[in-house]
Amino acid sequence: MLNAVAVTEPDYGSDVAGIKATATKSDGGWLINGVKTWCTFAARADVLMLLVRTDPDRSKTHRGLSLFIVPKERGAGHGFELAQPGGGKMEGRAIDTIGYRGMHSYEVSFDAWFVEDACLVGGDDGLGKGFYLQMAGFENGRLQTAARAVGVMQAAYEAARQYALDRTVFGQPIAEYQLTKAKLARMAITIQAARQFSYVVARLMAKGEGTLEAAMVKAYVCKAAEWVTREAMQVHGGMGYAEEYAVSRYFVDARVLSIFEGADETLCLKVIARRLIESGPAER
Repeated sequence: MLNAVAVTEPDYGSDVAGIKATATKSDGGWLINGVKTWCTFAARADVLMLLVRTDPDRSKTHRGLSLFIVPKERGAGHGFELAQPGGGKMEGRAIDTIGYRGMHSYEVSFDAWFVEDACLVGGDDGLGKGFYLQMAGFENGRLQTAARAVGVMQAAYEAARQYALDRTVFGQPIAEYQLTKAKLARMAITIQAARQFSYVVARLMAKGEGTLEAAMVKAYVCKAAEWVTREAMQVHGGMGYAEEYAVSRYFVDARVLSIFEGADETLCLKVIARRLIESGPAER
């Protein structure tokens, strides 16, 4: 079973507490209305993890949000339209992106889409708890995004190393030139540091710790991936800009990693800096 997360809205990205999509109590369940965006795998997903506003009092901000598990049929192609016997509709359109073309993200609209009471995560006790549940999920998302960044860095390094061995310039492989060796060495060092940092945070999170470190590793490793993939492209020279070489895809794929699962600037300002300022000397 494949699931997708539906949190972000066209006007609300990092400001999760302000989302507008609603779930209104109905006979035996809830009616969902609103629009979500950047919902990855929404078409092929069997269920959506949907964060919506269940309290109409918007002054309650994050305290008025709840989390639902929304079953759905799988959609085919780049768009989908689903309808319920009672008149509810769910429609999705794929968002074209410069990279990450293997996992489409969608804008999904809900019009009186009905879900049963059992779909409310936590039941009645879960009302108003959706923000907290979602934030806990984001912590794990940050770690897995860092892991993805390590993977794309490793692939870029391996591609650059092989190209350096195969490409001959002025009578010798470019791997023999000092500048190329220095580039490859710095790439390898950065990747290893990112990998070990990720392992440490994973062990902390397995013990129920590491909230701050999860944000830090995501911010650091994803930025590092941008640099490593750029260097890999440089090693390829002009061919690094050609789509026939995988390194061009690694470069554009790495770019989005410091945007989703918490934009780099938001993580640094709202999570990391705040926690460092509030913590004692030992945690720093």
